[in-house]
Order: sequence, then C-alpha cells, then structure tokens
Amino acid sequence: MRVIGVAVVSLALISLAQSVDAASRDSSPMKRILILGDSLSAGFALRPNQAYPALLTEKLRAANLSFEIINASQSGGTTEGGLHRLPAHLPPKADKIDIFILELGINDAFRGVPIVEIRSNLQAIVDQVKARNPNVRIIIAGMQLPNYASDDYVFAFGQMYADLAAKNNAALIPYLLEGVSGDPLLNEPDRVHPNAAGQKILVENVWRVLEPIARETATRPSARVQ
Repeated sequence: MRVIGVAVVSLALISLAQSVDAASRDSSPMKRILILGDSLSAGFALRPNQAYPALLTEKLRAANLSFEIINASQSGGTTEGGLHRLPAHLPPKADKIDIFILELGINDAFRGVPIVEIRSNLQAIVDQVKARNPNVRIIIAGMQLPNYASDDYVFAFGQMYADLAAKNNAALIPYLLEGVSGDPLLNEPDRVHPNAAGQKILVENVWRVLEPIARETATRPSARVQ
C-alpha cells in the first residue's frame, strides 16, 4: 500500500509540474501587430476608436487572442514617408513584431509617382521589418485606383500589391476598400475617406485575412528575445 501511495504522490507532482510549465508558457509576453499606413488606417476625420485598427483590437479580444496593436499610420502618408518613419515605430531589440500590416501607396499614385519607385519603397519597408523580425508574418493591404483612366499605370498599380505579396510570402488583402469605395453613404463628404460605417466594413476586409494568421501566430512561442 505504501508503494502505491508513493506512486500516486509522484504522479500528482508530475501533473502539478506540467501545469506550472503550461501556465508559464501561457504567460509569455503579449504579441504585437504593427500597422504602417496612411489616412485609411489612421481614421481620417474620425475618433481613433472608430478606425479599423481599434476595431481589430475588439475583434481580437472577442476571439480570445492576446495581441497589442501599434498603429503607426499617418494621414497623407506615402511610401517614402513610411520608409523614413518606420524605424521609430519598431520596438527595442528585446521585443519583436509578430504580424506586420502594410497599407501604403495610394497617395503616391495620386501624385503620379512611378510604379517602380512605389514598389521599391514598399519592398524596402518589408525588408527592414524582416531584418528586425525574421519570423514576422506580413499582410499587404492591396489598393486600386478609380477606373477613370484604365491605362497601364492603373493596372500596374493594382497588380503591384499582388506581386509584392507573392515575392515576400505575404498574405494579401485584395482590396482594402472593397465594398466601401464609391459609396457616398460609407465615405466622408470628400468621397475618398471611409466614415465610421465604412471603417466597419474595412475591419471585416482585414479580419478575413488576419484572423487565421493571428490564430496560428498565437500558438507560436513568443517572439520576444530573452
């Protein structure tokens, strides 16, 4: 009976040790999502909590996914400006970005910046994020120009995002403004920037791509450097 009792105690201790180990793993540092975008992600003319990055926080919480969102978006942002701004938003060396959402380029296109230059800046941004965060998952938010001039530039601009996603093994949001662009009920009076109702559609466009990546990322060991 004494041998059986010792065995039972031993099994209990092993179980307790496994529970403590699991709890330790579960208490790993919160993972991070960095969003680098322009006015579409900054929530132009809206309160911060009405923009899709804040709405993503609510969706992540509802899905029991523990992520911190860093919104490094700026109204009027261009790819060149984003490249210059990026270093200030990357965390210290001891911390890492787990998911990176890149939403830039439309302001370049409105200015007529050559596609090759836009693509080069976006690639440089991706390269810089990867250099600091080798295991980062990247999501590229695709954009399209209005079909007022369906020429080579318009086609090349839209295709650029798919090409970048394929080159960098990144996930692609085919068109961030899908279901919003051109609808006066979903945009500010300028008919360019989504209003609060439009942002609720944007968050769904992003969430369809982000959710499976966030769930997979949540199961990985923390990217924090010990």
